[in-house]
Amino acid sequence: MSGVKSGRMSEDIRRIVSAKMRELKDPRLGGGSMLTVIRCDVSGDGSYCKVYISSLEGFEKAKEAVKGLTSASGYLKREISNVLKLKKCPDLKFVADNSAENSVRIFEKLKNISAEQKETNEQSED
Repeated sequence: MSGVKSGRMSEDIRRIVSAKMRELKDPRLGGGSMLTVIRCDVSGDGSYCKVYISSLEGFEKAKEAVKGLTSASGYLKREISNVLKLKKCPDLKFVADNSAENSVRIFEKLKNISAEQKETNEQSED
């Protein structure tokens, strides 16, 4: 599979999994509100796809969501095949990722630095 087609399929799968994740009723997903599909990597031959899942609630919640999504992978594969009209849908492998948690932590640090700089600027003006 060419790089362009693989990239397009990865993005389509990411979009479909994100939408269907909110419809799943598995309690391990917690409604899917705080879960994010970070990225999808489709193999060169299109037979496998790694889906990276992250949660704002922490890495443990992402691991729990991966278990729920793995059990729903048959349903997700069927939906992907129907939407993309594929003869053979790639096998989905879900991987927990902590990048959303890291992003929140970095944002908080930057916010604290910004607040400290404002305080020092106000003190130097006085």
